[in-house]
Amino acid sequence: MAVAEAQLYAKVSNKHRGRSTSALLEPLLAKGFPAHIAQKALVATGQKTIEDAVKWLHSHCNDPSLEDPIPQEYALYLCPTGRLHSCLQDFWKESKRQCGKNRAHEVFPHVTLCDFFTCEDQKVELLYDILKRVGDSFSQRFPPSISLTLHASPSYLGFFIDGSQANVLKEFAVAFSSEASALADCHVKPSLKQFHLTLAHRFYPHHQKTLEQLAKCINPGEPCQWVAALYSRDMRFVHYQRLRALFQYKPQNIDELMINAGDLIYVDPTRQSDASEGWVIGTSHRTGCRGFLPENYTEKAHESDTWVKHREYVFDTASRSFTKTEKEHNVKLNGEAHNLSMSRSVTNVPSLQKAALPRGVLVMRHGERVDQVFGKSWLQQCLTADGKYYRADLNFPSSLPRQKDSMKQFECDPPLSCCGIFQSRLIGEALLDQEVTVSSVYSSPALRCVQTAQHVLQVGLKLNQKVRIRVEPGLFDWTKWEASRAIPNFMTVAELVEASYDIDTSYRANFPLSSLVPSESYEDYVSRSSAVIKQIISDCPSKGRGVILIVGHGSSLASLPRALAGLPSRDSGDFAQMVRKIPSLGMCFCKEQKEDNKWQMVNPPVKTLTHGANAAFNWRNTILED
Repeated sequence: MAVAEAQLYAKVSNKHRGRSTSALLEPLLAKGFPAHIAQKALVATGQKTIEDAVKWLHSHCNDPSLEDPIPQEYALYLCPTGRLHSCLQDFWKESKRQCGKNRAHEVFPHVTLCDFFTCEDQKVELLYDILKRVGDSFSQRFPPSISLTLHASPSYLGFFIDGSQANVLKEFAVAFSSEASALADCHVKPSLKQFHLTLAHRFYPHHQKTLEQLAKCINPGEPCQWVAALYSRDMRFVHYQRLRALFQYKPQNIDELMINAGDLIYVDPTRQSDASEGWVIGTSHRTGCRGFLPENYTEKAHESDTWVKHREYVFDTASRSFTKTEKEHNVKLNGEAHNLSMSRSVTNVPSLQKAALPRGVLVMRHGERVDQVFGKSWLQQCLTADGKYYRADLNFPSSLPRQKDSMKQFECDPPLSCCGIFQSRLIGEALLDQEVTVSSVYSSPALRCVQTAQHVLQVGLKLNQKVRIRVEPGLFDWTKWEASRAIPNFMTVAELVEASYDIDTSYRANFPLSSLVPSESYEDYVSRSSAVIKQIISDCPSKGRGVILIVGHGSSLASLPRALAGLPSRDSGDFAQMVRKIPSLGMCFCKEQKEDNKWQMVNPPVKTLTHGANAAFNWRNTILED
């Protein structure tokens, strides 16, 4: 849900809508919808228009829970609008870019007046009347401006409201709670703790200093109009994850879910054991239907994206700070930036893109490998009777590099597919577009990693022979995952050079191949990863301002950045689940904090790459099929 408008009633001076529930309900009953289902549709759409309710009913015609008498949960929030809201949204965006997502990003800027409570569908209209009546009774007492004091701790950052202003807000919350409990038969609990507006919550402690610096750029005295707004959510999915569909997906099987681009999906993280790798089981917010869907068609969404905004009360004190033009232009969307002019104090923070980077480490998974597409027996498909390689499909490489040992070695050390080569070039071109300066490159000895590094550098970044690849065996995958239970027979440095790869022949590995142990324990792998990333950092000049590129495996992204940032390792079960979700060319980026010689994880300088599966096509079997 795009967060709804913050001044629905400002133009009518906080008058209640001249449209009651019955006025909206009667046309739905006339269309033949049962009363309880019609009321459910009205509540699910915020009781805005008949058209919205009808559209919701048509979308949910196959919803198995349509008849369930489950009420919505409601909360009352005090939300800022105007210039202060714009500054807060700028902080939200910049803090997410520099320090990654934290719990505060799940919801728009707000002060909680009443915690979530349930209300039966047929009694929601009473909540609207109560909000209007209590708002009117407090309109003259509401503070003309609210003083906000910044407070910071290792896990929380936000503005606190103190003194008489907080007392008025508490009285308002108590009055609404009391009337709602008595008239709408709801158990409403007002928030009586110290009122606060959260800026960041549950972030890594080493991000505290950066977040505080960004927060100090916010002027809490910016003109602001405050709005008390009712929001609702579906109580069945409170503890679910939320995904947003990036593309349309049409089901190929009866148990798959139809999704459109922009759809929001609820996913129960505890019920995914039945899903194959790369798939999730989800419930559509738009239709209520449930089924399997491809995970790479989605991205993570915010908790509040699925909330519905109902009624609001605007405390009209902003006229003391706003001109008429500013009011009309700024007070638009609750939860979205209002003013096109950005806050100068926040946007002057140097951008990661299009700017000279401090020393950073970009850890990248290799591109698509041939056995990922054609299975473990891919080489058998490409060998003639006399053992020569030929290209059985256009996604196979046109040729294989020469190796002194048998070609069978490629079964345990597979190359990139042609799509994997193309992916690598795209990433290199994207890094070039963002003016990312790569100063050093380290690669796992796996052929797919060396090839990825080569195509990122040579074709994408156009650094032919300017930066050479340092082959570091210590970057190889967790050896327990090797199907053969043995260390693959990798191509030697001499063989890689002969195959025209830009290899740094003077580099002496920190972990020689002989140090890799088959089926190593998880603790040994974590220890190896921590040691190799620290050694790579010490080998590279601390005065350099370029990026150290490390091309490894999915396990590399799950281990190296955490070790570099000083974060504890995950247990082996969580580690395996995390690695399963890392796609080809997935990236993590760490940048150095000069003031304390520490590293922190931030957004990579380029976007990720998403693509769908493309099945083999035989025209004879398809076109000529009877």
